[in-house]
Amino acid sequence: MKGMGKAIRRYREEAGITQERLAELVDISTNHLGAIEREVKTPTMETFVKLLNVLGAEPNEVLKEVIPLTRMEHTSVVEGKLERLTPKKQESVLRMLDVIIEEMMT
Repeated sequence: MKGMGKAIRRYREEAGITQERLAELVDISTNHLGAIEREVKTPTMETFVKLLNVLGAEPNEVLKEVIPLTRMEHTSVVEGKLERLTPKKQESVLRMLDVIIEEMMT
């Protein structure tokens, strides 16, 4: 599960917690936590939940770094960005997108 360990490390560092302290709070070894952060090991669900609880991290925020966006989510992201533009700029972006897609199909 690429990305999970990096996300856990980032949340730990943002919280200002050392690996040793987080491992102690979650009741795992520092070596095990290090392996999780390096993505050598994947935490069990129980350990994952404990880590998130201690770090105050939302599961969706961590998992969205792990699970690729679906086509529908990509569409929502694009729509959200387009909505911030004026109608004229939206048309410009859509024309550019047409050119890019056409180029990629050749």
